[in-house]
Amino acid sequence: MMNLLRRVFGSSIGKKYLMALSGVAMFGFVVAHLLGNLQVFLGPEKLNAYGHFLQSNIELIWGARVGLLMMVGVHIWSAVKLTAENKAARPVAYVNPLPPVAASYASRTMMMSGLIVFSFIIYHILHFTVQVPAINLVGTDFKTLQEAGRHDIYRMMITGFRNPLVAGFYVLSVALLALHLSHGLQAMFQSLGWKKRSYGPCLNRASRWFALAIFLGYAAIPLSILFGLIGK
Repeated sequence: MMNLLRRVFGSSIGKKYLMALSGVAMFGFVVAHLLGNLQVFLGPEKLNAYGHFLQSNIELIWGARVGLLMMVGVHIWSAVKLTAENKAARPVAYVNPLPPVAASYASRTMMMSGLIVFSFIIYHILHFTVQVPAINLVGTDFKTLQEAGRHDIYRMMITGFRNPLVAGFYVLSVALLALHLSHGLQAMFQSLGWKKRSYGPCLNRASRWFALAIFLGYAAIPLSILFGLIGK
């Protein structure tokens, strides 16, 4: 078992698999989290009932959180190690390098966008999960928001996204998340051996459309609240 783990964590192929599999897990969480948050458009009863269900199953929610943090850690570790190995394999930069026409902007900025998204996740946890009053920029303690004996998540989101700086930061962050996903999904299919020459271009297009759908779904929430389309 230890030899297997050593081979997986020690080889470039193993790191690519770890990066791809952790990416699959995080993508699943991103989709599930979006579907849950979109219930804000159904009104306070639906969203608060959903939130109460999660908060009433503490083992489920903390298991998901710990698992997600582990996947994030594995993903970042794999990315950093693979980047370092690639640089070590080519210690001297090319002379007069050609412009990277074949590489998309998303692929060239994966490390940067990934680190920014990670910073956003930390802020998001402090903002809506831990509910630190000092960072919500609206002067309200979200923990005091109650409705029918349960936490009023609907009012928390409405109050939180009424601040233009917070709403703008969320939109910018999910745009970077979508940019990261647009290439990450393509790389995932490649690393897992699911991309073939015959239908590879279709997977690439599907990855970009999925990333766009994720962006539109997440961005619709703060923008709709900011412009008064919901939560009046």
